[in-house]
Amino acid sequence: MTIDERVWGSGEFAVPDGYLNTPSVGIPPAHVAHAVADAVGRWQRGGDKPGDFDEAVALSRQGFAGLIGVPASRVAIGASVSQLLAVVAAGLPDGAKVLAVSGEFTSTTFPFAAQGHRGVTVTEVDLAGLPAAVPGHDLVVVSVVQSANGATVGLDALRAAAEAAGVPVALDVSQAAGWMPLRLDWADWVVAAGYKWLLSPRGSAWLAVHPRVLDRGAPVAAGWYAGEDPWQTLYGMPLRLAGGARRYDLSPVWLAQVGASVALPYLASLDLAEVRAHCVKLADALLAGLGLPARGTAIVSVEADPGHLAAAGISASARAGKARLGFHLYNTLGDVERVLSALGQPVQYRGRPC
Repeated sequence: MTIDERVWGSGEFAVPDGYLNTPSVGIPPAHVAHAVADAVGRWQRGGDKPGDFDEAVALSRQGFAGLIGVPASRVAIGASVSQLLAVVAAGLPDGAKVLAVSGEFTSTTFPFAAQGHRGVTVTEVDLAGLPAAVPGHDLVVVSVVQSANGATVGLDALRAAAEAAGVPVALDVSQAAGWMPLRLDWADWVVAAGYKWLLSPRGSAWLAVHPRVLDRGAPVAAGWYAGEDPWQTLYGMPLRLAGGARRYDLSPVWLAQVGASVALPYLASLDLAEVRAHCVKLADALLAGLGLPARGTAIVSVEADPGHLAAAGISASARAGKARLGFHLYNTLGDVERVLSALGQPVQYRGRPC
């Protein structure tokens, strides 16, 4: 059974035709939305206690770990990418040199730039030149899939360069996890927000920490939930943080974690190689219809007025002076047709009429 048949035949999604704005807001399947709605109902009735959300946190932690190929013991929970990367940035030594990509999403770079008062510097290079520029830096931070245009990092080349130079790597997979199969157990830090391709409520985010850099971060947001046993660290000194990655935990955003605890296992149950093939096929079909070369990514950036697309019933984003469109597992060739028609292009894929 194809992705199209499984998704649309199940009635799991209520995504409107022309919704291509997943890089901004992912749409949950029905059972994820229902789980959050049920939790809101319990909240309204006073039916939950704080400890009742521990299971949801554990499930979302395990779900993220599975999607990037690491043990759950490596994963900390948080609320946003910038909040979690702040613990990495705060742990850098004074004068550290950080390497990033030009045009990177600022939630990925600003936490490091904000350490400028300590002499921390951020150097930007073109994406293609990233591996060659690694030597001489103290950290590389980069999004695996670039937010503005969907360009992808050559992970093998980056890994080889970083390992040869002994430079740690922090990867943001917010625009990759959920449609791209990932095996990132080699990376020092891996962060993602849940509200895009991971189909979870905003307020859910995760940071995977390799054991070799566990002591290089600074738990700047440490609170009761960062304790080894949160229910035994509610009051009083001394500081007693968890021994592993949970020392970086933020107190959970309960409703967001409820949604993520259902969404991430759902995504993990899919064949992500098939999901990637589905998403890339649609994105490349759009590019072919516009006379542009295939790019092998789920996010495309085209010369178009987002307002014009919106008038044609297409939901997209304006990014870096272009229209950004993203294709997830709930999109179909009908969405490609709609965009091509709105742009006055004949509907064809790989040279064949559709």
